[in-house]
Amino acid sequence: LIYDSFAHYLVTEKGYDEDLLILAPDSLDFCCKGLVLDIEEGNFLKLAEDGTVLRASHGTKSMTFEEILKNYGRREWKHFNTVSGMVSRTAKYYLYDNYFDLPGALLCARVVDSLDQHDGQKKYDFWKDMVAAIQHNYKISAFKENCGMYFPEVKNHPDKYLQRCPESVKKWLKQLKNAGKILLLITSSHSDYCRLLCEHVIGNDFEEYFDILITNALKPGFFCHTPNQRPFRTLENDEEQEALLSLDKPGWYSQGNAIQLYDLLKKMTGKLDPKVVYFGDSMHSDIFPARHYSNWETVFILEELLGDKGTVPANAESEPLEKKGKYEGDQLKVPYFVSKQWGSFFMDRLPGLENAEETLVHTWSCKCISTYSTIAIPSLEAIADLPLDYRFTRFSSNGSATAGYYPSPPRALLPNEDSVMMK
Repeated sequence: LIYDSFAHYLVTEKGYDEDLLILAPDSLDFCCKGLVLDIEEGNFLKLAEDGTVLRASHGTKSMTFEEILKNYGRREWKHFNTVSGMVSRTAKYYLYDNYFDLPGALLCARVVDSLDQHDGQKKYDFWKDMVAAIQHNYKISAFKENCGMYFPEVKNHPDKYLQRCPESVKKWLKQLKNAGKILLLITSSHSDYCRLLCEHVIGNDFEEYFDILITNALKPGFFCHTPNQRPFRTLENDEEQEALLSLDKPGWYSQGNAIQLYDLLKKMTGKLDPKVVYFGDSMHSDIFPARHYSNWETVFILEELLGDKGTVPANAESEPLEKKGKYEGDQLKVPYFVSKQWGSFFMDRLPGLENAEETLVHTWSCKCISTYSTIAIPSLEAIADLPLDYRFTRFSSNGSATAGYYPSPPRALLPNEDSVMMK
C-alpha cells in the first residue's frame, strides 16, 4: 500500500513512467532495513560498522565488488561521519531504518532504473518528488480530507492492514499500570490516525491503558535539546489548540518535547530522576534520540530476530518464557526473512583484496543496536509473559555485542556459525 501510494503520485502528478505502478512480488526482496540511499548517485549502500561499503546497488541492480571498489574504495563512505554521529538523514542521503519507510526504498531504486533507461542520467534529482509524494499522502490534514491513497485505504479496510494486539500484551500493559508505572504512548502520527489504529489494534478502551498520549510528536525532534523546542498543545476534535507553557497533568497532547514531559513525570512520581524505559522500532526516530538526548533506557523492537532463528540458549529451560512453538511452524512471511540481495542485517563478508581471505564484519546497523539500545527484542509478545521484576542482561553489561538480545542473539552473531545466510 505504501509503495502504491507513492508510485501513484509520482506517475499521475509528476509524470514518471507508468511501469512504476506494476510491482513484481519478488521485487520486495530488495527491501532491507539499514540501507542508506546515496541520493545524488542513485546508489543504495549497506555499511560495515567502520563505514566501508559491504554491498551496494545502483537502482535495483547489485554492484559487483569491483564496481564498489571503483566507486567507494576500501575507506569509510564520505557521509559516514555525519550519518553515524547522529543516525541522521540529509538532502544527500536517506537512511531506511523501519518498515514504514522501506517500500519507498524499492520505489526510489526503480525510479533510478527508469531514469537510467530513458535519460542516462549521472546525477539524480528525483528526491524532491519523493518528498512531495510522502507529504501528499501523510500530511497532517490528509486523514481528515481523505486525500492521498494511504489513509482512505486503511480507513476502509483496517483488517487487511492491521494486526490486533495479543491479549498477553494487553494484560502486560495493565499489569504495569497496576504496579504503579506511568504508561506513555508517543507517536509522530496525528491523533485521528492514531485513534483509528489504537481502536482497531487494542480496542475502544485503548485510552485506559495509557496515562499520557502524545501524537504528532514529530520524532526525533521531540527529543532534541534545542532552544526552539515545540510546546505541547491540547486537542479538540483532532484540531491542535494554543500552546501550553508547561505540562501539568496526564492526558492527550499534541507535539511537545521530552524536557517538559520529563518535568511532568517528576511531578507525577515525586522522584528527582524517574527512570524511563522507551520502546521503539526506529533507530533514527526512537532509539538513538531517546538514548542520546534524554538518556532513557531503550528497548529496540527488532523483527529481524524472528527471521533469524538462532539456537535456543542452554538456560532456556529455566526461563519463565521462551514458549517453544510460539513462532514455530509459521511460514516466515515478509518482512521476517533475510534479503537474498542484501544478506544478513547483522553481519556480512568483506571480500579480501588481492587473494587475501575474506573477513566477517558487523554491519553498521548491528553496531548501532549494541551502542544505543539497552536490550533488543523481536516483539512485545516475546516479553509479555515475564514477571515484571525479570532482570534482562543489557548490552552494556560487559561491553558485549550480543548480551542484550532477548530471548537469544541472532544466529549470525553466534561463534562458529558458517551457515550465516550471506552467500
